[in-house]
Amino acid sequence: MKASHPIDISFGDCDPAGIVFYPNAFRWMDAAFHALLRDHGGHGRIARKLGALGLGVADSSARFHRPMHDGDRLEIGVHLSEWSRRSFTLEYRGMVAENLVFAGKEVRCLFTRVNGGIVAGDIAPLRELLEMTHE
Repeated sequence: MKASHPIDISFGDCDPAGIVFYPNAFRWMDAAFHALLRDHGGHGRIARKLGALGLGVADSSARFHRPMHDGDRLEIGVHLSEWSRRSFTLEYRGMVAENLVFAGKEVRCLFTRVNGGIVAGDIAPLRELLEMTHE
């Protein structure tokens, strides 16, 4: 599964040096993930259907290759690259024109409430739902 999410970078996204403040890349990766879910009803609908609290982040990382600036058009590509029993992995590529500006990775889980706590649940129902609605 793949999606693309465009971002028009503005002055407010930048630090005093005029380059994008790096936490914005993580915010934009999250936005790209939610864009991927829209074709399947969106995050809230999926979580409710599966009786889950949500599809939360367990691990996140990014490597920055070039600075991004006010006025740049960022295109974030996201694809679901790996499934495991209790998590799935997403890979991100942030591009400005033909230049790779960052590459990111997230591991997410389907979080559920069990015995008063929150745990990573079995991911198989999510995979089935996404693959069924993706066909």
